[in-house]
Amino acid sequence: MKFAQRKNQPAKGIGNRIFQGIILLFILLIFVFFFSALANIIWKGLGGFVESVASTEIRFAIRLSLFTSVTAALICFFFALPVAYGLERLPIPGRKLINVVINIPISLPPLVSGVALLLLFGTTRFGQALAERGLNFVFSVKGIVLAQIFIITPYMVRILRSTLADINPRLEFVARTLGCSQWQAFYKVTLPLAKNGIIAGLVISWSRAIGEFGCALMVAGATRMVTETLPVALYLNMSIGNLEMAMAAATCLIIISLISLFIFEIIGGKKRAARIF
Repeated sequence: MKFAQRKNQPAKGIGNRIFQGIILLFILLIFVFFFSALANIIWKGLGGFVESVASTEIRFAIRLSLFTSVTAALICFFFALPVAYGLERLPIPGRKLINVVINIPISLPPLVSGVALLLLFGTTRFGQALAERGLNFVFSVKGIVLAQIFIITPYMVRILRSTLADINPRLEFVARTLGCSQWQAFYKVTLPLAKNGIIAGLVISWSRAIGEFGCALMVAGATRMVTETLPVALYLNMSIGNLEMAMAAATCLIIISLISLFIFEIIGGKKRAARIF
């Protein structure tokens, strides 16, 4: 019996190595595919990168992208944190339905999301009432921020929910038995423990916002030097054949994405990402 087991061990070892080799081959193929596609953009964009970034148009696109994405990420966090906490901790009726509706923008094509916002804020009485009070979102910078918030909110809520799920609710319960209110337990116990998740949520949501194109295009349009973010600058310059400017915008977006993903990984996003995506 022992002899038979020993005889089978080399066969199992060879089988394991073949299996691991196949897995590594798939990893290598996917890595090479993604790396070659992105590296090709950077390689072609580096030639005139400095001149293009120094141009008035790209500098405007960078400033507008940074302003709108940071604004959208902060506003999104303000709403996403209580939503994530409520969905994770409170026995809310219809929680699954609420969660499905909130996550719809993840599965919808961005153009459909943009049409939905355009109709809501452009043709309804609600949108007209806001426009009369100076909150006109259609074909304006406010529309870019609105589109970015609509797209990134599900990501922020998912990351924060995952973060809160990793924090033992008994810690809040102990704090409340020691005299804290529910708000004080949340503020003094849960919020500090969720610091890394909050930073990860802000970084990845900001990165997603700065690259948003389809939804923002439908709501705010693509007007040069008015609603021209980096993705819009890429689209406009590609449409007229200005490859240097287009590659410069694409390179900026890739660099921003790489930096944000590295930050996300460094602060513990690897474990969280497996649960979120």
